[in-house]
Amino acid sequence: MPAKEDSSEKEKSLDLFLKIGLDERTARNTIANNKVTTNLTAVIHEAGVTDGCSRSVGNLIYTVATKYPGNALPHRPTLLQYVVSSKVKTTAQLDAALSFLATTGVENLDLNKFEEACGVGVEVSTEDITHAVNEVFEENKASILELRYRTNVGELLGHVRKRLPWADAKAVKQLVDAKLYELLGDKTAADNEKPSKKKKEKPAKVEDTAAPVATPEKASEEDLNPYSIFPNPEENLKVHTEVPFSDGSILRCCNTKALLDKHLKVTGGKVLTRFPPEPNGYLHIGHAKAMFIDFGLAKDRDGGCYLRYDDTNPEAEKKEYIDHIEEIVQWMGWKPFKITYTSDYFQELYELAVELIRKGCAYVDHQTPDEIKEYREKKLNSPWRDRPVSESLKLFEDMRSGLIEEGKATLRMKQDMQSDNYNMYDLIAYRIKFTPHPHAGDKWCIYPSYDYAHCIVDSLENVTHSLCTLEFETRRASYYWLLHALGIYQPYVWEYSRLNISNTVMSKRKLNRLVTENWVDGWDDPRLMTLAGLRRRGMTSTAINSFVRGIGITRSDGTLISVGRLEHHVREEMNKTAPRTMAVLHPLKVVITNLEANSTIEVDGKKWPDAQADDPSAFYKVPFSNVVYIERTDFRMQDSKDYYGLAPGKSVILRYAFPIKCTEVILADDNETILEIRAEYDPSKKTKPKGVLHWVAQTSPEVDPFKIEIRLFDRLFLSENPAELDNWLGDLNPNSKVVIPNAFGLSSLREAKVGDSFQFERLGYFTVDQDSTPEKLVFNRTVTLKDSYSKGGK
Repeated sequence: MPAKEDSSEKEKSLDLFLKIGLDERTARNTIANNKVTTNLTAVIHEAGVTDGCSRSVGNLIYTVATKYPGNALPHRPTLLQYVVSSKVKTTAQLDAALSFLATTGVENLDLNKFEEACGVGVEVSTEDITHAVNEVFEENKASILELRYRTNVGELLGHVRKRLPWADAKAVKQLVDAKLYELLGDKTAADNEKPSKKKKEKPAKVEDTAAPVATPEKASEEDLNPYSIFPNPEENLKVHTEVPFSDGSILRCCNTKALLDKHLKVTGGKVLTRFPPEPNGYLHIGHAKAMFIDFGLAKDRDGGCYLRYDDTNPEAEKKEYIDHIEEIVQWMGWKPFKITYTSDYFQELYELAVELIRKGCAYVDHQTPDEIKEYREKKLNSPWRDRPVSESLKLFEDMRSGLIEEGKATLRMKQDMQSDNYNMYDLIAYRIKFTPHPHAGDKWCIYPSYDYAHCIVDSLENVTHSLCTLEFETRRASYYWLLHALGIYQPYVWEYSRLNISNTVMSKRKLNRLVTENWVDGWDDPRLMTLAGLRRRGMTSTAINSFVRGIGITRSDGTLISVGRLEHHVREEMNKTAPRTMAVLHPLKVVITNLEANSTIEVDGKKWPDAQADDPSAFYKVPFSNVVYIERTDFRMQDSKDYYGLAPGKSVILRYAFPIKCTEVILADDNETILEIRAEYDPSKKTKPKGVLHWVAQTSPEVDPFKIEIRLFDRLFLSENPAELDNWLGDLNPNSKVVIPNAFGLSSLREAKVGDSFQFERLGYFTVDQDSTPEKLVFNRTVTLKDSYSKGGK
């Protein structure tokens, strides 16, 4: 029955949301989130539109439900009347209204000031917009004529918005586009060309040439400040969250002025964040997003970010993981303000637990884990919930002294077992474990839970912004309930969406299985999305941070980001930093019959596509002899119009060298296997074939070229979202790692060091692996030259 009732309620909610004009996808995503569903339902009833409304009004109502400031709830019905009556009818007006109400809080609302702040009654005609657009174009005419269709239209729209903040955004965009066309006419071939890089006046060193070049005309999301959404520490007086109780009362959590003043005196008003990994595994790319937000916000505001090890479980932590985390944080480019451990605060946490019991907000419980689960499902109080405070104090001290067996008692917070929020069901604060702690030693046999410890340590460390992923959103009530119960400072909490990447898994449990069951070659296997694996594959911290910044600090949970988007950022960087060279994966011997044996001609190869002729460091020497090797796939016995490789009687150009023409094919005894190609080269270079092949020459008679090992890595899983599959291990890609032990590379690669990266022309970007030896270098393919996958995900 409960399942049917739940399904029926969801259908009612879906029908209600569709009535106000939400598209079906948005409506279904909404009912998957209980909190948003509750808010939106309440707002629809407050607005009196249960029978439906226009789509434009419905979209504004949805925004009110998801963005309305919690500290100004008494004024929400007033705002909704303005929306329904179309006095507030644009997103710009609504954003201004929400900002005004957030500042007003619960104080009396001055309607005159409110209407002035959000443009109520202001009508912007088409003529007004046309006049403003003309003014903006006149002021920026010289720049527009110079840049033409590379003009940053966003800046032009911004100038118009400053003049007419309440104008219809769509109408403004249409008039700006029309004005651009009126001024510039149709796009020319030059408009469609990518802007060429300016030549440098002085010869540039390789590392200078490799550095990313800023192009002012190319504005992107990376140029915006993603941290501007977060409030300043001195603003932390607003209501953080409302905690409804089953008896009808509501706890509105916020700092008192005295608590905030005390906090600001200690911190000096600086922003303090924390990056709190649990040291029970290697960090993955999801942690890169967390670091970007935690460390990035602190850096942006000239504050500090703690690296805090959440080491409340003594059985899971290992020094290997602690050392790895500290090292990888530094590799990612972040510098902790201070390195701390939750275990540093075990004494304070214990004393606050005693205080919680004294206040009647915690009790010692003797239920088994199965009994606790059953009682939670039935929303029943524990039989020991109402035991005397003195009894719980005595039992908790017995737990601390090791007088009670493991599993026979826990300390639980006395929250609300009848709440609609599962995370208010008397969460466990302490459990008994007779296990020495890696950091704290054998001093303790009781250990705090995450739900109890993390919010208190946030407060003790005077963290200003406690930032975490959206799965912790339902824990916000418990977070603030506990800090309120103890009467201590409350940080600002904000949740963001997890980073979900296609064709991989990122849960620590699944990653641990892949490693411990030898499905992969350790935590730093280049196929994994661990940061150690990505680094070994050849990806840089700057490319990973660029990828994370491009995604932004979003709250749209469930979005699956295509791994191709990460590879795009890596490819963009390596295109500027990885020098070009040549290697052949599957060599096919070509003998140049009209070039004297044992003779070598040196030709110049370009390290960079825009290498300047007067910069010797931008070139490298490539030996050309009468024996060269090309890719076996670059030769066919049958030619065709759309084929640009080598074939009998056909010519191609060897990159940087000469045209060659196939004159003979040597076959094995089976009359199918190609053993060798005979060809003639054109020293005059008068032949102009279309096909260009990469190659490697034999520099000494009867001695093979420099032999290298190539490892080609691909998606670890065949499905975009293997985590959804019951048999996710059965989805592993059998071709995710292909080893080519006997590839050939140019002899100039002999000096390459572990971590050095190159573009092997026509093949991709490759990085020297740590398995390399003086006798044989191993190269990992970091990314291909182009994305060979269809554009899935986002």
